Amino acid sequence: MLNFIWTGFFIAGFLAAAYQGLIIGNGAIWAEMVTAVFATAKSAFTIAINLTGILCLWLGLLKIAEVSGLTQLLAKALYPLFRKIMPGIPENHPALGSMVMNIAANVLGLDNAATPMGLKAMEQLQTLNPSKDTASDAQILFMVLNASIVTLIPITILMYRSELGSSNPAAVFLPILLATSTSTLVGFFSVAWVQKLNIFNRTVLAYLGGFALFILLVALYFSRLPESERLAVSSACGNFILCAVIVVFIIAGLYKKVNVYDTFIQGAKEGFDIAVRIIPYLVAMLVAIGVLRASGVLDFVVWGFGRGFELLGLNTDFVAALPTAIMKPLSGSGARAMMIETLSNYGADSFQGFVASIVQGSTETTFYVLAVYFGAVKITKVKEALPCALLADFAGITAAILLAYYFY
Repeated sequence: MLNFIWTGFFIAGFLAAAYQGLIIGNGAIWAEMVTAVFATAKSAFTIAINLTGILCLWLGLLKIAEVSGLTQLLAKALYPLFRKIMPGIPENHPALGSMVMNIAANVLGLDNAATPMGLKAMEQLQTLNPSKDTASDAQILFMVLNASIVTLIPITILMYRSELGSSNPAAVFLPILLATSTSTLVGFFSVAWVQKLNIFNRTVLAYLGGFALFILLVALYFSRLPESERLAVSSACGNFILCAVIVVFIIAGLYKKVNVYDTFIQGAKEGFDIAVRIIPYLVAMLVAIGVLRASGVLDFVVWGFGRGFELLGLNTDFVAALPTAIMKPLSGSGARAMMIETLSNYGADSFQGFVASIVQGSTETTFYVLAVYFGAVKITKVKEALPCALLADFAGITAAILLAYYFY
């Protein structure tokens, strides 16, 4: 699947460039293509380098949590749920604790903490995988959840809206929460259907109901805050939780009489090794996306969608936000750039900016997550992971557009 997609991106991009260069006579397209290839290759390496320090920090802290027994406690708390949805994982396996912390960090919008935890979980799941080049059922479900996980506090999006002059940056909070919840549920249920998981039982429904209640309570809390305080409160909550996690890990290590420093160094070394391993996968995927974008294929797709909706007689005000929607599964930085471009051109409080903001928060960057997580453990056969993740993306983005019309 990845081989087909990767080569398809290159072929589509170069065919589009050849049409412009040879038929239309746009000779500058070749320079743009070459610039895109080298720029995205450099960008991929820069991302990996920047990720190295974060990986070393968090995998060092996770090592302390693992040795001190914190991850085992988390695993016990959620074992009844994961026993139902990931029956292949043994009781109290360390991967359970790592997955729990990864999902919690994603929900809270703590991206820098979530990625290292997720990579650690993927490595631990790989030890249970009988076929090392093919994703296991547990790895597929974990990857899809990461590519569609609920974002409770979209700090970055609120920050950009505020910086670009929005009078109400937090207006997108509730729509994003609902859109990303839709994405997560579709991703989870699609994998459950493919893998024939028994999810309609009291255990799973109790956990899902509890999570839904938590989301509802948080949404109600933020909806009752004054608009001027929502961004500050959400940012403060995220930063406090991040600091609290670090302190708890270190105190747990000291309480269990663990050599905290040496244990941290041991985990940090693992983080460095992972950062080096993911570089080729990031370069391959981001260069292919860069070729597709520089060739004008993405612009043509957006134009085609706009014409199609016009012929159907539908309102096309949201079309200006489609570049963000199209880039979102392909490139996080690309989607963010598209969102900022829409906010700048149409206004941070415009309908188009409103749609782009909700789309940006509705789901994760599927191809980036897939390249990083599966690349870290050298998995090349992803099976149903990609189709289910893309289905979740489609559901989240569709919900984002519909919710924008409802709330705006």
